[in-house]
Amino acid sequence: MLIFTVPDMSCGHCASTIGKAARAAAPSAEVKVDLASKRVEIAGEADQAAVVAAIRAAGYEPAVA
Repeated sequence: MLIFTVPDMSCGHCASTIGKAARAAAPSAEVKVDLASKRVEIAGEADQAAVVAAIRAAGYEPAVA
């Protein structure tokens, strides 16, 4: 399981955008985005570098938790 925090995730639109980016980078994994805790959890097959790059490309700065 990969867990990231995204400190600059501040609204529902942000959470949706980050979720879409993570799902695009890890299409076979289960992605959970929690706005309240600013966390993204990815269960299943996922390349950490690809997910980080996708979230960054969406305009956010993830940190590995």
